[in-house]
Amino acid sequence: MSRAGGRDGSSVSDEEWERFLRDAEAGTAGAPVEPSARDREAEGRLRAGPARPEGWRTYTPPERPRRRTGWYAAGLVAAVALLAVALFPQRLLGWFGDGGADAPPLAAETARPSEAPGGETALRGTLAEPFRGSPAARWADGAAGITVPDARATGWMDAAQVARALRQSRDFLVAAGLDTAVLRGERPTEAIALLNPHQRDVQDYLRTALSGAPTPDTDPLLLFSRFRPEQARLVGDVVRTRGRLTYREGKRGAVEVTADVTFVYPVTPAAGDGADAEVIRTVVRRQIVMNWDDPEKVITKPGTMSLVSYALDLTNGGCDEPTGYFVPPFGAADDRSTDPSRRVDPYDRTEPLDPGDGTTEPVNGCATATRS
Repeated sequence: MSRAGGRDGSSVSDEEWERFLRDAEAGTAGAPVEPSARDREAEGRLRAGPARPEGWRTYTPPERPRRRTGWYAAGLVAAVALLAVALFPQRLLGWFGDGGADAPPLAAETARPSEAPGGETALRGTLAEPFRGSPAARWADGAAGITVPDARATGWMDAAQVARALRQSRDFLVAAGLDTAVLRGERPTEAIALLNPHQRDVQDYLRTALSGAPTPDTDPLLLFSRFRPEQARLVGDVVRTRGRLTYREGKRGAVEVTADVTFVYPVTPAAGDGADAEVIRTVVRRQIVMNWDDPEKVITKPGTMSLVSYALDLTNGGCDEPTGYFVPPFGAADDRSTDPSRRVDPYDRTEPLDPGDGTTEPVNGCATATRS
C-alpha cells in the first residue's frame, strides 16, 4: 500500500498513520480507513479553496432582478393614452387623423355628451370619402348609430312590451330618415304605418305635408328626410347617424319614448359626375317624443304610437319657403337663407332641442352652421 502523508499532501497525518498501524496489528475495531485516491483528490481541491468561516454552507444568492424602467414608463404612457381616448375621443381625432375612411369608430352614445365633438380639419367631403374632415367620419352607419336602451317594465307595459316599443320607435326613425325610397322623395309609407291613425291632428298634418303644398308648420321635413331626385342624390348608400332613445312613464301610464338623433347625408348634384364633383353634407338633428299608449285609456291601433312633439335643426338643407324637400346649397352658399344671429354646431349634441310646449306644434331650426 502506498502512502503519501503529512506535509507532502497526504490527507492523513503521521500520528494518525502510526496509530492506524498499531491498531491494525492489535485488531482494534474502528480503526480509520485510508481514503481512496478520488477522496484525496476532492479533499485537495477543497483545501486549495479560500478559507471559510466555521459553519459555512454552500449558498448561491439569487440574481438581483434588473430594473425594467423602460417597460414601466411605456406602461404608464399606454395607460394615460387609454384614459385620454376614453375621456376625449373626439378631441384626439384632430390630433391623430383627418377623419377619413380609416378613422376608428366611436362607441355608441348612451348618455348626453358633455362637450361638442372635436376632429374638425376643414376638409371637404369627396365621392370616395364623403364624411372626411367631419365628426361623422367616426359615426356608425344607419340604424347602428341609434342606441336602444335595455328594457324594463314601465307604465302599462312589461319588459318585453317595452322592448318591442323601443324597436318599433327605432323602426320609425329608420323608415322616416334612412329609407332609400323616402330619401328619393317617395311617400314614407312604412313610417306612416307606425303612427296612430286615430290621432287626428297628426293625420291632418300628414295630408297637408304630403299634398305637394306644404307650409312652414306642415313641412314633411319635420319628420321625414327627402331630397328632390332631379336636384340632389346621395353619395353612395351610407347615411351616418348618432343618437339614442330614452323612455319613461308618460301620461295615463303610457310609455313615452324620446328619440334624439343626428343624421348626416352626403349629397352631390344630381347631374354632377366625375371625381371632382361637389359633395355637401346635409346635417339634420331630430328630437321626437312619442307615446305608446295604453289601449284601455287611449283610442289607438295596436303596434302604433302617438306623436307628442317633434323638433328639427337643419344645416345645408335650405331655409327658403318649404318645398317638402331638402335643398342643398351647391355652389356658393346662400347666406340669406340662414339666420346669422343664430349660430350652431350641427354636430354638437350637448344640449337638447326645444321640444315646444308639449304638443305636436313643430319647432324648425334653420341657423347658420359653424361647420358642416
